[in-house]
Amino acid sequence: MLQIILVVLFVLSGSAFCAAAETALLSIPTIKVRQLAQSKKPTALALQEIRNDINRPIATIVILNNIFNIVGSIIIGRLATVVFGSAWLGMFSAVLTFLIIIFGEIVPKTLGARYSQTLALWFALPVKAIAIVFTPIVWLVEKVTSPITQGSKLPTTNEAEIRLLARIGRQEGAIEDDEAEMIQRVFQLNDISAADLMTPRTIATYLHGDLTLAEVQQDIIESQHTRILVIEDSIDRVIGVALKDELLAAIIEKKEDSTLANLTRKVRFVPETVRADKLLKEFQESREHLMVVLDEYGGVSGVVTLEDVLEILTGEIVDETDRIIDLQAVARKKRERLLQARGFGHFDST
Repeated sequence: MLQIILVVLFVLSGSAFCAAAETALLSIPTIKVRQLAQSKKPTALALQEIRNDINRPIATIVILNNIFNIVGSIIIGRLATVVFGSAWLGMFSAVLTFLIIIFGEIVPKTLGARYSQTLALWFALPVKAIAIVFTPIVWLVEKVTSPITQGSKLPTTNEAEIRLLARIGRQEGAIEDDEAEMIQRVFQLNDISAADLMTPRTIATYLHGDLTLAEVQQDIIESQHTRILVIEDSIDRVIGVALKDELLAAIIEKKEDSTLANLTRKVRFVPETVRADKLLKEFQESREHLMVVLDEYGGVSGVVTLEDVLEILTGEIVDETDRIIDLQAVARKKRERLLQARGFGHFDST
């Protein structure tokens, strides 16, 4: 009788181990596994290795679980026949099946899902070691099942999931409102083009390059922009961009006879279709703050600044030099309508 009890406990423990390990290893999110692996602890590294190739560990656990359940049941059945006789074998088998379902499947799997992080770390090294022992059997199983199980690996996460996590994190207090809104805004960078951000050519500030500082001195002083386009005969022929500070310095230094063309800097040109994320990268690499936007025919559509791109992330930026905000409002109405149409308005707190 004692022998039967010990074998039953051994089978239930083995079955529970397999059920809890399988559930825990599959339940813990991949992102969490990568975060834990940054600690460089052996259990965390083993867990990451298991998740990177989950098929082999799961096959190992399934094989081991079936060994416990099938072989264990056969052994227990023979022992029960000797002790109780064949007349009670059916009843004993029913009780054993009930115990396996409750204590070998339901309870351990429930605990594995509830405490997935803790249990996954506990099971990582043992499962890795068992997988090595069962390598020949697992290899054979993989060869048989490979035509069915092979396929492209799904991504760890996606944009919709990250946005949802940011909203949940704000609701649960894990991140602040402004942090959550910033995360939501980051994804707008790939959905907005230079055409949506630019200040149209109709309200862009520009001066002719053949004019002298004396001739445009008042225009320079009254300009609210720190960068002024310099053109030839039309706005479609942009020479470059002049910095207001440099122009004022030249006026102070009595260089009124100098033409604007001699005081300009090179300007970069970008197509209307370039996305805001690429545009931000170009601003960073070129260390410039203004670019000219060209249409599909090579004509000038407008100008876009680093501030225009950053406002996607931060919202409207108005500094002490923006004396006339209405002009900026006109230039950005199109962008605001676009954001609202795409569902990128103010962050939804619900």
